[in-house]
Amino acid sequence: MIKIKLKTGDQVRVLSGDHKGSEGKIVKLFKVKNLAIVEGVNMVKKHNKPSSQNPKGGITEQEAPIHISNLSLLTSSGETTRVGYKTIDGKKNRISLKSDEII
Repeated sequence: MIKIKLKTGDQVRVLSGDHKGSEGKIVKLFKVKNLAIVEGVNMVKKHNKPSSQNPKGGITEQEAPIHISNLSLLTSSGETTRVGYKTIDGKKNRISLKSDEII
């Protein structure tokens, strides 16, 4: 298991795969499997059986997980960057390695 430097709520860009170049916010992280669900990216169609909540059933679209290695964090100016850590005033902070700004 690799150390995940991304967090829920981070703005990311997809680096490879079918959705390369698309951007979104991380909705959920699956740390054990190194996967993340990104808002509006990697949409798949799910076939639902009729149930008491959804009596008609039908086809809905939802986000599927993407591997962490295919995502890169975006800075406030909108460019991709790697994540580093720096201790400032005894507190550990995540920083952008490209622009050296605190995330």
